[in-house]
Amino acid sequence: MMRTLIDRRLMLTVIGAVLLCAAGAALVAASRHELADANRQLLAARAERVQAHARLAGIAQDEREMTERMDVYRKLVDLNILGAERRLEWTESIGRVGKRRQLPELRYEISPRRSLQSLSGAPGHVESFASRMKLELGLLHEGDLLGFLGDLRASGNAYYAVNQCAIARAAAPAPAAGLAPRLRAVCEIDLITLQVGDSRS
Repeated sequence: MMRTLIDRRLMLTVIGAVLLCAAGAALVAASRHELADANRQLLAARAERVQAHARLAGIAQDEREMTERMDVYRKLVDLNILGAERRLEWTESIGRVGKRRQLPELRYEISPRRSLQSLSGAPGHVESFASRMKLELGLLHEGDLLGFLGDLRASGNAYYAVNQCAIARAAAPAPAAGLAPRLRAVCEIDLITLQVGDSRS
């Protein structure tokens, strides 16, 4: 009887130990599974953070590029280089500047515009054009030419690119000629315009 009781207690102890071991193994397995899930979630969160940083960096880069392009656009607008030719404004500016400078002689001729070679890497469909103007001036002194060109550029009706100017002494004026030119200048000036898209106006 006593032996049977001891055997039962021993069996219960063994069964309890086995159950405890099984429970411990189950807890270890569950802990490992939870740890693996936590690691996966951590790696996914890190990947999302890297992607978010990459998106933010891309947005910041796009904003910088947009700001740079807007700065370039504003500078081109300030130079009056965008859009169609404005020959009427050009001729009016030339006449006003010549009159204000009181030049003894002023003649000019503007050739038909021609297409210029586009710069590589230009954004979008941008075409550049130039109209060559031949300018002949009668001058009292060299400063008249510099003043005329400066006033013409400051008139704000076009972007004037001076290619060349030649100054020569004029023929001796008649004694009663008054303010006759002492010098003559011949200049070649390009009037530059840029157009975006397919406009040909």
